[in-house]
Amino acid sequence: MSDPFFHPAPAPLTIGEICALIGGSPGEGVDPAWTIANVASLEEAGPSDLAYMDGARHVGDLRRTHAGACLVSERFAAHVPEGTAVLVVARPYAAFVTVARRFHEASLRPGAVFGQPGVAAGAMVHPQARLEAEVTVDPGAVVGPGAEIGAGTIVASGAVIGPGVRIGRACSIGAGASLLHALLGDRVIVHPGARIGQDGFGYLGGARGHAKVPQIGRVILQDDVEIGAGTTIDRGGLRDTVIGEGTKIDNLVQIAHNVVIGRHCIVVSQTGIAGSATLGDFVMLGGQVGVIGHVHIGDGARIAATSNVKDDVPPGVEWGGSPAKPMREWFREVMAVQRLARGERPAGGRQEER
Repeated sequence: MSDPFFHPAPAPLTIGEICALIGGSPGEGVDPAWTIANVASLEEAGPSDLAYMDGARHVGDLRRTHAGACLVSERFAAHVPEGTAVLVVARPYAAFVTVARRFHEASLRPGAVFGQPGVAAGAMVHPQARLEAEVTVDPGAVVGPGAEIGAGTIVASGAVIGPGVRIGRACSIGAGASLLHALLGDRVIVHPGARIGQDGFGYLGGARGHAKVPQIGRVILQDDVEIGAGTTIDRGGLRDTVIGEGTKIDNLVQIAHNVVIGRHCIVVSQTGIAGSATLGDFVMLGGQVGVIGHVHIGDGARIAATSNVKDDVPPGVEWGGSPAKPMREWFREVMAVQRLARGERPAGGRQEER
């Protein structure tokens, strides 16, 4: 059996071209015409690869690397082994990402599964749907009546685009994803298996059971939003569920009806955000965070993983714990509990006699 590499080999770059791309400077004696073919980790890089080193704990790996060139800050340049070209930059990882994006641009968004441009045989596109030029629809995908899809967008196999859904240009809709009652901007990525625009979870309890509340809102994904595999975003009940420009949502996240998430937020895997919660711009939620309904998290706030947010969070703060609170307060509580568990006396207090 062959051993395929799923990302095609990139066109090589010279050291000079890399330096021009990242604004870095080659070390003394480095040949700017030296060719770099790919990027790799310090441990696995070979003579034609570019690696990076960012952090004192990796100095040992740096000294042992066989990379052809390595991006480092000035303080670690002396640790680069002989035979590896030194490229000095202020932010090595950021520079590495810039080069990696140039080498592997095709990996930045999911492609067509079938690999054939245009509407493939076996795709079900309703006659009343409107597709601009250069839209790719794989076999097995379904596009409903009144749907509109912009130029350069890819709809992979098994994806379902519901009636009236609007998808902008240069978007990628992954295999098996479903989009209903949704409006998408440009360059939106929806990874495989995501569910966008289904019913919100709304019921009116009563003596005879639970009466379903109509969910008549939409989901709006603004430009450059990315939605991870298996993530679910419910449509609004009365108002829209909105994900702001540039926000990135990880796999297996649940976002309930009427939630509004601002611009350039990060929401990590297994987080759940309950109905009508609001996040400002540049908010970061760690993995497995729970946000109850109707709370507001201010601009730039960061919530530690596994925290439970039940109160409004001011802008620009770091909170953690369950229930979430300011980070220093949470750490003090954790340390106090640890001291009690060890049988130590509380600070300024007296240990109870038994």
